[in-house]
Amino acid sequence: MLHVCRVLSRCLWSIEKLCPAINVFFPDIIKEQNRELRGTQRAISRDRAALEKQEKQLELEIKKMAKTGNKEACKVLAKQLVQLRKQKNRTYAVSSKVTSMSTQTKVMNSQMKMAGAMSATAKTMQAVNKKMDPQKTLQTMQNFQKENMKMDMTEEMINDTLDDIFDASDEEEETQDIVNQVLDEIGIEISGKMAKAPSAARGLPSASASSAATISDEEIERQLKALGVD
Repeated sequence: MLHVCRVLSRCLWSIEKLCPAINVFFPDIIKEQNRELRGTQRAISRDRAALEKQEKQLELEIKKMAKTGNKEACKVLAKQLVQLRKQKNRTYAVSSKVTSMSTQTKVMNSQMKMAGAMSATAKTMQAVNKKMDPQKTLQTMQNFQKENMKMDMTEEMINDTLDDIFDASDEEEETQDIVNQVLDEIGIEISGKMAKAPSAARGLPSASASSAATISDEEIERQLKALGVD
């Protein structure tokens, strides 16, 4: 039991010394402490088993002395039994302390891993921040926004121009269709009137021909007005 107490004291001293200034780059220290704590726990269990065995022997001796009526021997053995049971209870207390220390080392190990991960992340972020210039990044974003607006404006202008071109083409086609229709109608009517007109002298226009020409001009204007073409 004395050996167990010494090992436990050494473990306590080591952990208390390491706690304030534990370094994330020494995980082997935690592993070593865990090994020592497990060994201490096994030693405590062996001592407790030996004490329990001795306790049973003392109980049998006390019963034996009581049957023979030896009161003095019973008193001595009873005192030994009391001391032994106190010692056994101490082993439970020490075992609880060792378990608590083992849990503490596991927590410390987890914290070390977290600290290592945070350290690596901090280095990565630091390297990224060194390479990233906030002013250049802002300028790049502003240039992108500016060029994007230019592209939108150019696209809108092109679309408007194309719309104007196609709309004008449609209007021209529609106007040409109306003109062709008017000319066709006028041509047919003029042909009919010219067929009814009397023949004129060779090479000289007659009065009736002049009258027909006058009527034809008036008829053309009338047809154009009827179709809404000025």
